[in-house]
Amino acid sequence: MQFNKQKRLKHLLTIDGLTKEHILEILNRAEGFFTPQGEIVQTDHLHGKTVANLFFEPSTRTRSTFELAAKKLSASVLNLDISHSSTSKGESLRDTVRNLQAMQCHIFVIRHSASGAAHFVTQQVKPGTVIINAGDGCHAHPTQALLDMFTLRKHRSEFHKLTIAIVGDILHSRVARSQIHALHILGAHEIRVIAPKTLLPKCVEQLGVNVFHDLKKGLQGVDVIMMLRLQTERMQSGLLPQGDAYYRLYGLTCDMLSNANPDALIIHPGPINRGIEIQSEIADSPNALILDQVTNGIAVRMSVMSLLMENAQK
Repeated sequence: MQFNKQKRLKHLLTIDGLTKEHILEILNRAEGFFTPQGEIVQTDHLHGKTVANLFFEPSTRTRSTFELAAKKLSASVLNLDISHSSTSKGESLRDTVRNLQAMQCHIFVIRHSASGAAHFVTQQVKPGTVIINAGDGCHAHPTQALLDMFTLRKHRSEFHKLTIAIVGDILHSRVARSQIHALHILGAHEIRVIAPKTLLPKCVEQLGVNVFHDLKKGLQGVDVIMMLRLQTERMQSGLLPQGDAYYRLYGLTCDMLSNANPDALIIHPGPINRGIEIQSEIADSPNALILDQVTNGIAVRMSVMSLLMENAQK
């Protein structure tokens, strides 16, 4: 469903199923959108095209960077305010998309609480229309994984040497799932997940990861630490230790960080919660690439939109 007959991407719905060549094509193109001074260039790749941002869940970084990316590509941008749209009056996702297609939108960027929503939309649009999954339920967030890979490649180009730890709410994290797929495709040496048992999916080992419940042990010898936000809005009661116990057991403090390799990098998909999953001193440290991830997200999303639109026109 993601590919055309030539095995080129026509939509971006999930990382699962991509090849190393697909990922590198996106990362290499993104690199070309930076000047030698680190500024993101303005291009006309999507001049005359319209990008519709359909965010059925709150978002700051993802929605903003998609909008900036589209404008950097010279596209027109339509941001649908869901709380004031016809969907709040009972209009279906199918009818919303079809109406926007009638308004001649070419690219749909979709975030939805239902897993599979972006896949569903691909079945409702005309050929040549591009669908990009900006996060669906607990399933996937492919552009976040791609921008994380881009960020890591800038600082640690040899993935086969990296041991990566993903810490926190793995159970509800679409980012973690996409990240694990991407790291496997790029040949990471080892992927660890560190969390209490209540915040891990069943049979998580089948994703090809090593599981730790002790943060100190899990961080030993790690090159990259990816911290995750606690998604309390998706949780049932009883999943978390009471009070500040979670921070004491799984928060990334300076003391805990000392167990990782001395030059370990820290990434976080945001929003960060200081004093809950990460200590402020670490979030603001030189080894934290959190703001770098945000900037890189613009270029990576430019890459994805321009590439998919080119493929759609072939």
